[in-house]
Amino acid sequence: MRQDELTALIGRTAVLMEQFERRCEEIGKHQRETCLQLKELSQQVVGTVFQSADDSLRGLSGAVIGKVEGGLSQPVDAYEQRLQQAGALLQQGSQGLTGQIKRLEWLHTRLVWKVVVAAFGSVLLLLAGGGWLSWRYRADIDENRVKAELMRAYNRADVSLCEGRLCANIDMKAKAYGDDKRYRPVRARR
Repeated sequence: MRQDELTALIGRTAVLMEQFERRCEEIGKHQRETCLQLKELSQQVVGTVFQSADDSLRGLSGAVIGKVEGGLSQPVDAYEQRLQQAGALLQQGSQGLTGQIKRLEWLHTRLVWKVVVAAFGSVLLLLAGGGWLSWRYRADIDENRVKAELMRAYNRADVSLCEGRLCANIDMKAKAYGDDKRYRPVRARR
């Protein structure tokens, strides 16, 4: 039952890790796309503003050009400054997201190692428990094997109880055993 639970836990962990990696990839992709779009947009806006200003200024006379330059330079400078601030904030956010992704990868690696160590420890514990049980019950098995052989011999022998004592039909023609030659085989039951 614990093996099934461990297998289920490993399966759920694998699914979570797969979802985690997929979401990290999606976030990274979205972040790269957003950065590219912001760079393109900022380049287009600055280029468009400068091109528009250049086109407008070429057609005006020298005096008007000076006044227009003075009037446009402040808003353009302010706009460039805001654009640079937005770029800096975006870069900070990107660095923060990169740090979070690295931390999640580190946590992912630790989780995988913990699962591997737990699985390996469980297997070692199961092996150790199985070894201990086989060693523990080996003596019982050997003892029961001897008892089983003795019971088979009793069942084949022609023996019975006589007033609470064991009586046997002894084969008097068989060879005698023991130190004093006082033991003889019991006849087989018919």
